[in-house]
Amino acid sequence: MTTTQRDPVLVVLQLSGGNDYLNTVIPYGDPLYRDNRPAVVIPEGQELALDDQVGLHPSMGPLKSLYDEGKLAIIHGVGYADSIRSHFRSMDIWHTCEPDKMGTEGWLGVAARELDPRKENIVTTVSFGPSLFRALVSPDVPVACVDNLETYGLLTDIASADERTKILDRFTRMYAPAVGGDFVMDYLGQTGLEAMDGADILKVAPGLYSSDVEYAETTIAQKLKGVAQIHLANLGTRIFYCDHSGFDTHANQLGVHATLWKDVSEAIDDFFTDLREHDAADNVVMLLFSEFGRRVHDNGSGTDHGSAGLAFVIGESVKGGQYGEFPSRKTADLQQGDLVPNLDFRGLYSTVLEDWLGLDAKPIVNGTFEKPKFL
Repeated sequence: MTTTQRDPVLVVLQLSGGNDYLNTVIPYGDPLYRDNRPAVVIPEGQELALDDQVGLHPSMGPLKSLYDEGKLAIIHGVGYADSIRSHFRSMDIWHTCEPDKMGTEGWLGVAARELDPRKENIVTTVSFGPSLFRALVSPDVPVACVDNLETYGLLTDIASADERTKILDRFTRMYAPAVGGDFVMDYLGQTGLEAMDGADILKVAPGLYSSDVEYAETTIAQKLKGVAQIHLANLGTRIFYCDHSGFDTHANQLGVHATLWKDVSEAIDDFFTDLREHDAADNVVMLLFSEFGRRVHDNGSGTDHGSAGLAFVIGESVKGGQYGEFPSRKTADLQQGDLVPNLDFRGLYSTVLEDWLGLDAKPIVNGTFEKPKFL
């Protein structure tokens, strides 16, 4: 738990598409890596060595610096048993902590309800993007959905409360038959209006913001700039959520993956530099995850859907280093050509929930799981 009196804040960055584990934290000391990557391989000596066995992708220089400063934890082998290689289902499992059935509540939606049970702050949770992430969904939990903070986010150009209600009613009726009428109507009807109210509150953040940090014009940099603006406005937001897509690298992976990690690494570096400049970094932790890793052997141009992946946790309060074991690359130890997860992702969540947010993780993640001690 943070040692300051300021409430701990969690920022989640979802790497959508299935990030390639082997080319992110590269097991360059293992000859099996190059044996399995005849085409999609990081040239020897270009990796950013963390020790004599593994190194980061060469585009991840800013994250290497955070690792060297002891502010970045790498959690190896994250996933769940009997991995499903569907983007939709796998992400749904990560969002709801329900690998055996379809979940109805997002893990951070439940966490937000515990943090603010009386809904005293309708911007306790802020989601950046054009749609609401399943991880944040829970009945009677407001989430401020912001697509563009500079234009005040979701439907905020519509000032009339009556007009907003009509639009939400139209939207819910359109989707209710496909998803289930009562739940959709109730959730979108009430939470949608609260989300709009939240966006109205958030519109003050850009006007209060001043910084020497120049964020790039990339989508992820602008999202994290928005997170910084809201955090620095002291509006009481405890959970931020955003994503960066494009990690589904079936083809042309070398160039695409390099650009993805360059953009993400630089954006994260700017974000934490910004927060430190304002003495506002000590109560922020960032979690990065992807729905699965990718196949051990490349396909000649890219890599296909896999199983075990990795996560990163970054922040002033993080105990930097590597946690868990890199899964075996030996053919006999693979499942369907994939790395086998050795750490249930719900254990990763449990560390964040209990040791950072101060919540009881068991009812949120639906069980007790091994917790890596990076906080």
